Amino acid sequence: MTRERFIELATAEQEPLRRFLLALCGGDRAEAEDIAQDALVKAYLASSGYVERYKFRTWLFKIAYRTFLDHARRPRPERMPDAGWRAESDLGADAAFRHEALYRAIDQLPEQSRAAVLLYHIDGYSILDIAAITHSNPVAVRQRLSRGLRLLRKILKP
Repeated sequence: MTRERFIELATAEQEPLRRFLLALCGGDRAEAEDIAQDALVKAYLASSGYVERYKFRTWLFKIAYRTFLDHARRPRPERMPDAGWRAESDLGADAAFRHEALYRAIDQLPEQSRAAVLLYHIDGYSILDIAAITHSNPVAVRQRLSRGLRLLRKILKP
């Protein structure tokens, strides 16, 4: 893959990638930006091994998810989420406030369930694509989705 082709493909995927990482990071914009930068560097360095017949987006998200897991294992200081990941470009202040309970509930999901729910319901990935991104099998992805949705219902129940 040429440098120009990588830049073209990565540019097209930057917004969804950053939104996904921001949600995984519970709204910590600085952490999400760090992970996004690390993931893009890793992807560029590995771009010679990218196989064109596969979806670039799935390949890139897989690298980003692995980078997120690496960062999650590191010890870090206490943080205060800035609540900025709430799709501010799509929602006005009133709509964001209305969905605050949902966002807080998503933040409470276990890491793997949160990734599966976000990728499936927000970004529209298929079960097979999510399995590739999270390096798991489709059965595990379905279980994580089911458990995640069940837990969301329990958290959101009045």
